[in-house]
Amino acid sequence: MHAQSTGTDIGGPEGLDLFDELSEGEGAEAAGMPTAWDVNDSLSYIPGYDMYCHWNTDVIFDHSGTKGHFDHDTLRLQLGEHACDLNMPCPGGVTSGYGMRRGRMHYGVDLDLETGDTVRAAFPGMVRISKYNKTFGNVVVVRHYNGLETVYAHLSKRSVEPGDLVEGGGLLGLGGNTGRSYGSHLHFEVRFLDQPIDPALLFDLEHGSLRTLEYDLHKGSFARMAAAKVAAQRTQASRKFHTVRRGDTLSAISRRYGVRVSELCRINGISDRSTLSIGQRIRYN
Repeated sequence: MHAQSTGTDIGGPEGLDLFDELSEGEGAEAAGMPTAWDVNDSLSYIPGYDMYCHWNTDVIFDHSGTKGHFDHDTLRLQLGEHACDLNMPCPGGVTSGYGMRRGRMHYGVDLDLETGDTVRAAFPGMVRISKYNKTFGNVVVVRHYNGLETVYAHLSKRSVEPGDLVEGGGLLGLGGNTGRSYGSHLHFEVRFLDQPIDPALLFDLEHGSLRTLEYDLHKGSFARMAAAKVAAQRTQASRKFHTVRRGDTLSAISRRYGVRVSELCRINGISDRSTLSIGQRIRYN
């Protein structure tokens, strides 16, 4: 039985540094093709290669040379033939949505699951990333034939490798709580040319179906994201922190700044039983 949503206590990677942090260096057969491909085999078999002009199996997000498609025309993406063509990655409901969260950007949605639950591909495609990352934990990225990429993070186990072909609903791994995570859940993202898209614009996450069979992308598609990042930068600049010294406790910090212990725990993603380390920064506003 899945746990009920607890608001902000279940969450995953977020923050203004997420793009930079994740950009640092770090299936079944179909149409007679092998299940894994080397980039030297045939670029024509790699989904969306003509759009991305690269096939990077190390860097989760690569922003180089991926914005030209939005200089002029609208790009129409075919999401499916029928509303039921989406395969939900896991059966749990949304515990945290896309957008601003505690003053930071959350670039995907968090879906409820238990550690060990099956995680499946939303659409057919090819695995580009399957690795461990300090923020996303065990993470898989699948590139689809329309150029979209979907991200599946915090897995306890990965069952695919880069180059594997997967069907819609194909096994990617098992859900978990790895990386920067505060409880078992799946962090699920949708991106195009490394730009995040709110999954709720494309999918009816509650019913597990497509909202639209065709989705139009253009320069204005990401205007909200740019505005939100500016707002988040301003919020980040106004934050205040206490650096933990010997003998400090949450109660003492609470009294010093007039902030309740429960609020300190909430905004720092810790519990009232957490052990503080000397030099640790505790945000208090």
